Amino acid sequence: MSTGRFRAGADIGDGAIAVGVAATLLIAGLSGHDSTTNLDPLGYALLTAGGLALAARRRAPVPVLAVTGLCAVGYQAAGFDVPAVAFLFAVYAAVRAGHRVITVAASVTMLAALPLAALTSLHNTGEAFAQARDALEIAWLIAAGAAGEALRQAERRADEAERTREETARRRADEERLHIARELHDSLVHQISIIKVQSEVAVHLARRRGEQVPEALLAIPQAGRDATRELRATLEALRDDGATPPHGRDDIPELVKRACTTGLEATLTIEGHRYDVPAAVDRTAYRIVQESLTNTARHAAATTVSVRIDYRPDTLAVRVDDDGKATPDTTHVPGVGLLGMRERVTALGGHLRAEPRGEGGFTVQAELPVERTS
Repeated sequence: MSTGRFRAGADIGDGAIAVGVAATLLIAGLSGHDSTTNLDPLGYALLTAGGLALAARRRAPVPVLAVTGLCAVGYQAAGFDVPAVAFLFAVYAAVRAGHRVITVAASVTMLAALPLAALTSLHNTGEAFAQARDALEIAWLIAAGAAGEALRQAERRADEAERTREETARRRADEERLHIARELHDSLVHQISIIKVQSEVAVHLARRRGEQVPEALLAIPQAGRDATRELRATLEALRDDGATPPHGRDDIPELVKRACTTGLEATLTIEGHRYDVPAAVDRTAYRIVQESLTNTARHAAATTVSVRIDYRPDTLAVRVDDDGKATPDTTHVPGVGLLGMRERVTALGGHLRAEPRGEGGFTVQAELPVERTS
């Protein structure tokens, strides 16, 4: 919107300048023109048109350069000894827009055409050349071109400085991403590896003693491997800025299968015809199922959990139900995981409901809007 307001303001400014120049030329023509001929109406029209053409100098600098030049030659031929002020403005605008070669050619043509135009209206050759020299002095022409070139170079340097700032900001963001990735790798991956190794040792010792190994203990090494793999994938995403494909709906069956290793009876149901969804929706669906199954395994004391993916016409619905100890009377305090899920869903414009079920247990229901392309 700020760009639109800037353009509107520039157009208003160009229109005001055009009207002012046209009025100046017309007043100069009225005050300096003594004789009366049948060409006077044409001369006044050309004076006005030359000035008003400047309203389009920013959008069409080369056509405006041609129009103002022709108007200047025309009213000189009609006997109006008025400086070609509009052409000087057009020279400035054309050079500022980068049309230097065309502007030089047009200026040389004008310097040659103005004396000839003056000759058609005057019999005294010396007076004609004097008036032509007053109409468009070379010094003013050079000054207009130099001003346009100076401003063009200043704008180019400003654009380069802006690009440099953006590149610097991106580079700093990349460096910070790498720093975060290194810190996470050094701390979390190391600790997870220790947990995995210790659990494997515990399983090994229990088997050597002939003891029955609990399912929960058997699940720890696999969970540690999965966590390490996922964490490394996340770190790679930080390092590569999205080059590593993230988890999505295709990985949900593996989540459900993994939940079964913790002692849960987990099932997956998919309803509707599968279709492509945006990457953000794909990742969010996976995270909802992952976080819900994790909460069920850790806190719910459940025996069964069901995951349902429903492909609706304009919505991807995800629902996870368990038969845990939660009841409608239970005071529920959302943890970090549920808050993260809610933020993800809300950011996509969807809805999330996470609460105890009436028949017991806990339910997580998310509706993610999908804009289908086919």
